[in-house]
Amino acid sequence: MPNRESTPSSGNVFADLNLPQADDLLAKAELTSKIIAEIQRRRMTQIQAAAILGIDQPKISALKQGKLSGFSVERLMRFLLLLGHDVEITVRGKSKSRSAARLRVA
Repeated sequence: MPNRESTPSSGNVFADLNLPQADDLLAKAELTSKIIAEIQRRRMTQIQAAAILGIDQPKISALKQGKLSGFSVERLMRFLLLLGHDVEITVRGKSKSRSAARLRVA
């Protein structure tokens, strides 16, 4: 078996892959996960979800496939509001143990 080194994750796969705007990409992925979970919880079709969110069905399909380039963080938060979820934004000073501030969805 070959010897493979591993590197611990930072907690953000996008940052680990050195992608630009990694925090935004992670926030979009986490928001989308919550949107899709709610659509599934309600057993909605893509057409029903599209009607509630005010978009067309192909955009719901794009969300489900993780194609998020056409969606801003703000738009995804608005979708959660339309699905009846509260969205809270908390701003606080960064931890002294981190070199940079971060954007996080809980």
